[in-house]
Amino acid sequence: MAEIESIEALKNPNFIQPVRINYIQKGVRKTWEAVMSHDSVSILLWHVQKKSFVIVKQLRATVLSTNKINGFTYELCAGIIDKDTTHIQIAKEEILEECGYDVPLENLQKISSFHTSVGISGAKQTLYFSKIDESMKINEGGGLDDEEIEVVYIRLKHAKEFMFDESYQKTPGLMMAFYWFFDNHSDVM
Repeated sequence: MAEIESIEALKNPNFIQPVRINYIQKGVRKTWEAVMSHDSVSILLWHVQKKSFVIVKQLRATVLSTNKINGFTYELCAGIIDKDTTHIQIAKEEILEECGYDVPLENLQKISSFHTSVGISGAKQTLYFSKIDESMKINEGGGLDDEEIEVVYIRLKHAKEFMFDESYQKTPGLMMAFYWFFDNHSDVM
């Protein structure tokens, strides 16, 4: 269980930069408040043996600040691009850190890139897909240091119900990735 203790303005942020954007649209000067943040990767994992999607459940303070009771969200395995390496390498590292599977780079397939949180940030996310199996599992996952990440398996037969069950707080990227899978992998359905 988690609860919000306080909310305060950032003075020296580590991962984001609050900014005011001044621009001209159709000859009119305008401003917009935004947050400059890192681009990211996310990975849709399909566990072949379990016939399940592998996703993560983790606390998001921003969701807790609005929900007040439950800040846990269901998401794709993901991570920010904060290193000088390829996006696909970061995706591989995130799968190992969060979910415990060591996926060969050649197993990762890029699906697409898109912008997230466009009203406030506009950061770009690159979505990958990989099939996995138990031979790739080398640890329990759970994230690094003080992260509290739970690995969750969503069976294919429950995936559509899960997508529209609003009692599960989830991201639009997860839902879009499931749809992509349904369109492109009818062989497993």
